[in-house]
Amino acid sequence: MTLIASGGYGDPRRSAPLPQRQIAPRPSSRGPGRIAHTAVPIEPIVEVSENKAKISSEVGVARILATAGGVGYAPIAPGTFGSALGVALFVPLSGLHPLLFALTTATLLALGTWAADRAEHFFGQKDDGRIVIDEVVGQLISLSPLLFFANLTGAASLALLGAGFLLFRLFDIWKPGPVGWAERRFAGGAGVMLDDVVAGALAALVMTPLAIFCSARIANA
Repeated sequence: MTLIASGGYGDPRRSAPLPQRQIAPRPSSRGPGRIAHTAVPIEPIVEVSENKAKISSEVGVARILATAGGVGYAPIAPGTFGSALGVALFVPLSGLHPLLFALTTATLLALGTWAADRAEHFFGQKDDGRIVIDEVVGQLISLSPLLFFANLTGAASLALLGAGFLLFRLFDIWKPGPVGWAERRFAGGAGVMLDDVVAGALAALVMTPLAIFCSARIANA
């Protein structure tokens, strides 16, 4: 055995420090003037902090999207407020070409699925009531038939917007047939979004003949 720099005896073949460790001096219990060395792991503190900051930032963005900019924090009926926001968004978006409108809605659906999935984990509850991006997307889908009737303006337009709002809320709350199936069939963000997509599609099916009827009445007036 040989005397080594740590102030004790040991095998010289094992005296070299491991590559991933650094040697930090500390007072020795063997007496004054003696220094013992302790192997201290080098922790990736900076990397861990950066990862935490990135995760925190992602969750923050997800919450903003999932709650539709905070609308989901409404003290009562947040889903209804989310649908109302969908109606308000439809008004400026209705000027888009139908294909561009569909692309915008599909993008919101994809972002909403991502955001709802993370928001569920943050809130700790499946399809938490504060998540209303699904109502926004479903409401846009329900009103989409109006894009094809340019002569629907004024009172007729307002009446159909109101009808689309009520029809979507009815299907979203009632959850008949395929709406309830979609809610049960899918989990996570997809489960949050897709039942409202189906509810919006059913509302759109009802809205189409209503829009045709109103458009024909205006054309013949």
